[in-house]
Amino acid sequence: MSNLEQMNEEFSIAGQVVFSAGKGDMPMVTVSNALGEASIALQGAHVLGFQAKGERPLIWMSDAASHAPGKSLRGGVPICWPWFGPHSNDATLPGHGPARTVDWKPVASGALSDGRSKISFEMIENDKTRALCPHPLRVQLHVTVGRSLLLEIETTNLGESPFTLGQALHTYFLVGDVRQAHVDGLDGCDYIDKMDNSVRKTQHGPVTISEETDRIYLRTGARAEIVDPAMSRKIVIQSSGSASMVVWNPWEATANKMGDLGPDGYLHMLCVETVNAADDVVELAAGATHSMSAEYSGEPL
Repeated sequence: MSNLEQMNEEFSIAGQVVFSAGKGDMPMVTVSNALGEASIALQGAHVLGFQAKGERPLIWMSDAASHAPGKSLRGGVPICWPWFGPHSNDATLPGHGPARTVDWKPVASGALSDGRSKISFEMIENDKTRALCPHPLRVQLHVTVGRSLLLEIETTNLGESPFTLGQALHTYFLVGDVRQAHVDGLDGCDYIDKMDNSVRKTQHGPVTISEETDRIYLRTGARAEIVDPAMSRKIVIQSSGSASMVVWNPWEATANKMGDLGPDGYLHMLCVETVNAADDVVELAAGATHSMSAEYSGEPL
């Protein structure tokens, strides 16, 4: 029995959850019910797409993304874990940690009584992950698909000493034209401007995008909205277990250097990320579990 056959045997749900080979023969799972549908690659437990039934997609995925083993996927929802950005004291370690480029396994699935579907994944430890992060940790991602997409990342410290945890749901949202869109809900928040030597500034009014933008917003509330006139909708982001958000768009010059956003891809994506980073990293005690979640939904303007 192949791995896909075994996963379907253990975790598929008739008419709702099925495992298959995706682009580049990358194993993936499709979750579909009367409320919504999503696709997730097992490499990185990487959400590739989501949309409520009858609505346009909320998640942007690059057509030029490299679907290859060990290569990060451009777009969707990469998981940055157990650190965000550069490692705090070892620049030789990969940015954003190993979770997004290694295989995860399904550990549970279920059809919920309200019509939603839930599936859970756990990162598979191997020699590479243990070399990059020798501290014993367990990380799981719980994905609930309905009219909204709920993502919960749960980290347990299996060691005998505390661990400083950084992480992000690095979500790429689909927008009609990022130059017309703006982000509400961050007015008055301080932020670290990574495009200006990490100077700390204060946000006044909505966040607009007219150039390369990379900011860590601090002490944020639990809700932010991407207002998108070009698609006549707003995307609502509700989070918990986090007090920070990142807003990122690479703009044209950096996007062209990256090579996997596709022509004008930067105009149709905006990352608003639920994170534990900077002032908001988690001191995870021995034996403790931390949960960070984000729920995404669309509403008409």
